[in-house]
Amino acid sequence: MDEQESMEEKQEKQEERQPGRSVYEWVQALVCSVLAAVLLFTFGVRIVGVSGASMRETLQNGDMLLVVNGILCREYRQGDIVIAAKASFENGEPIVKRVIATEGQTVDVDFVNGVVSVDGTALSEPYIREETHLSEGTEFPLTVPEGCVFLMGDNRNDSRDSRDPLLGAVDTRNLIGRAVFLLVPGETAGLEDREWNRIGSLC
Repeated sequence: MDEQESMEEKQEKQEERQPGRSVYEWVQALVCSVLAAVLLFTFGVRIVGVSGASMRETLQNGDMLLVVNGILCREYRQGDIVIAAKASFENGEPIVKRVIATEGQTVDVDFVNGVVSVDGTALSEPYIREETHLSEGTEFPLTVPEGCVFLMGDNRNDSRDSRDPLLGAVDTRNLIGRAVFLLVPGETAGLEDREWNRIGSLC
């Protein structure tokens, strides 16, 4: 009888402890989830908003982008959409541009005909809003230095980019990361309705 009573008491005590244990496990899971999210958005990805019209029509003012952090981008390739920040340009504010050339490549721009060439070959650029006629002071042809990329906006005649000597070729250490996905579309040209069909991959 004593042993049976002892077993019953143990079961009752375990049942009493169970709710407390359940709360502890829930709190532990919540803390781990928050920590994982913080680490992910600190070292893995971040969300960046587009400001201005320099990437039209690919991107619009107010678009929200999912960006893979620079520390995870082993290399940047021609055509990548990247976020850069340089203290001497635009007060260090992040800018969204496209990689036109990488280290060792030579960029040339025919501003009369609006053609951009890399290593002597004219680029096919279906993503641009209009041909490139705006010169901002950089002398061409220009060979991209080691560890740098040459950036331009898709809205070529309304974009400050590597054509401006204040930015020039950008050291990859000044790149925050690569935009890989359009999460939320911004408002386009005064329209209140967002173009939700634009959501998707930028790669």
